[in-house]
Amino acid sequence: MPSPLQSLIATGTKVWLDSVDPDLVHLNRARGITGATSNPIIIADLVKTGRFDGDLKTLMECKRFGDEDVAWRLTDTIVCDAQNVFHSVWKSTRGDDGYVSFELDPLLENPESMMSHADRVSRYIELGRQWSEGHENRMIKVPATPAGLDSLEELAAAGVTINVTLIFTMGQYESARDAIWRGAQRRSSLERFKSVYSIFISRVDVYTEKHVPELTPSAQGQVGIVGVKRIWRANQEYWSKRPTPLKQEIVFASTGTKKPEDPPWKYVIALAGSDIQTNPPATNEAVESSKLKFRRTIDELPPPAVLADIDSKVDVHKLEETLMREGVAKFADPQKSLLKLLADKRRYFALNRA
Repeated sequence: MPSPLQSLIATGTKVWLDSVDPDLVHLNRARGITGATSNPIIIADLVKTGRFDGDLKTLMECKRFGDEDVAWRLTDTIVCDAQNVFHSVWKSTRGDDGYVSFELDPLLENPESMMSHADRVSRYIELGRQWSEGHENRMIKVPATPAGLDSLEELAAAGVTINVTLIFTMGQYESARDAIWRGAQRRSSLERFKSVYSIFISRVDVYTEKHVPELTPSAQGQVGIVGVKRIWRANQEYWSKRPTPLKQEIVFASTGTKKPEDPPWKYVIALAGSDIQTNPPATNEAVESSKLKFRRTIDELPPPAVLADIDSKVDVHKLEETLMREGVAKFADPQKSLLKLLADKRRYFALNRA
């Protein structure tokens, strides 16, 4: 009898892990998970465990490495280790799965930065090329900010495999997709062209509960699911008219529930059957310890009355503006915290040098 995660995968869903913790990567790979993703919060949590103190000491002994250099070199090492675990998946699927996502410098979006828009765009392109070079199964995460979006065409044209992150709305998705397709068409071949679009779901439902309390009970808590299903359908239709050797897919992201009364698999069970779910470790654990048997649900939308309620009451432009403002802060702050943590580690090592 298949396990719950195996049952989910059997519906057609690829399950990725929202972590690059080496222990969790190996555990989840054994369960059938086929990819992973990284971000500064994940790296900082790993640093806090002390498991990478040896690596940090070695890096910090090199006098030319500041804390930013150490942060990126450690991230590169940890992501590479995860890539090695999933490389056989990448190879067996001929590049359609088995990826680990590497997030570019979130401080490019630091509201306190004095960088111009053009400089941010140039830096995204430079870093995307740098951190993707030589990596077959690494995806470069670029946020759907103005500068991030304006970097996508050049990155795609340069052969970079892209995961566009921090997407909340159809408009953001369409802008990202169109830019990437323009760039892809400038390649000499589409053989290795792969792109994914990470739609953040649970944050949308947190937003509507706070800002759109007038939604009916049957609609409240469903806006994120409805939005991502509509984007998924649009993505299916778009690429069916532009067939490529590899699938261009939606990543169902931010799938951890935020309300204690919601079952931890709320989003998992609602989005089964297609594309990619990147789930937090706790979500995968909850699914695996459940007795659920999944079926395809990605095609199913709520009743027309619920859709009409959502469409009439949710201001998509206001939603995007609010969530992007919050998202950019949540994007940059963890990198600042990681750098502070590394500075503290450096002082600790200096004081305790044998």
